[in-house]
Amino acid sequence: MALKQTIIEALRLINTDGIGPVGYEKYKSAYGSVADALVFLEKAGKNVPSVAWAENELEKAGKENVHILLKEDALYPQKLLLLKDAPPILYAKGNLNLLSIDLSLAIVGSRNASINARKLSSKIAHDLTENKILIISGMARGIDTAAHKGAMYALNQKGPTVAVLGTGIDKIYPTENKDLYYQIAEQGLLLSEVPLGTEAQISNFPRRNRIVAGLSCGVLVTEASEKSGSLITAKLGAQQGKHLFSVPGNPYDTKSAGTNNLLRMGAHFTEKAEDIIEILQNYSVNTPTYKVEEICDDLFINSLDNSIKTNNIPSSSKYPIEEFLSTSAADIDEIIRYSKLDTATVMMQILDLEIEGRIVRLPGNKIALSERK
Repeated sequence: MALKQTIIEALRLINTDGIGPVGYEKYKSAYGSVADALVFLEKAGKNVPSVAWAENELEKAGKENVHILLKEDALYPQKLLLLKDAPPILYAKGNLNLLSIDLSLAIVGSRNASINARKLSSKIAHDLTENKILIISGMARGIDTAAHKGAMYALNQKGPTVAVLGTGIDKIYPTENKDLYYQIAEQGLLLSEVPLGTEAQISNFPRRNRIVAGLSCGVLVTEASEKSGSLITAKLGAQQGKHLFSVPGNPYDTKSAGTNNLLRMGAHFTEKAEDIIEILQNYSVNTPTYKVEEICDDLFINSLDNSIKTNNIPSSSKYPIEEFLSTSAADIDEIIRYSKLDTATVMMQILDLEIEGRIVRLPGNKIALSERK
């Protein structure tokens, strides 16, 4: 582990206004060391965090059982070192040995994923973990949560998983994942690049996704619309030369538009863990062969340097149960269980959606989204 003084200097430089991972390396290289770069920035009148702030950050990390890793540390994940914008600092809580596992897969997808997509994600994550492939995701609602849970249910409910957070490592987001957070800290690993206490900020989630992709040998997207944030992770993975995997979906289902598009661009057709295992076991970083510019729009709302902070997190749907639906049949009892809403509320929302023509009732107490373009 790095010396205390080295960590303090790194904390001060990366948290200087207008400096991100790219700028950090430029200043460090230009002035020969982080310490000399700080001297220059302070003389230039830049808003450099104080030594006292950095010491307090280090002290708080210790109290939270959080390790602060620098790129020079032996435990820093080697896969991330291949990124030109690799985080100079990583906050880590849990089993640090997971950072040295060779075979890993990112599983991502929509926050408002259908029940069927969540179940498939969980099953694939479970089966890959049983085959010693580490599952990495972002602990978001929907697919991320399903993937983490599936992984941890493997190996006699002791399976590991890595969650990369878009908040400070001491902040639980979304709050509904409180139990998941503590379970991952116990049998897996939590990672973040942002300071302790950092609340959810929309600009930090695309940044988080480059780490999710960077730690992985491949990226699986199980359900995603054309505008899904999970496609950012896929694009980053493609740019990094990683394998892309995608689950096919009904062409009438807008929730599958993103995954179907990935398949058209050459992503591996994926329905089960076996479709992934053989490819990853022969893994090597390649020159990207995907049409990465067509996967999604701009990667970052703001660049990694000079980013503007905002708490503008997207709100949920008018009908919360709609996020659990797709054009494939879903059991109403399962919708009640996954949504954690009472039966009367679910049935009222089903009635409203049916009146609006957005769902259809199916035999066996099932419903599905209407197949309409």
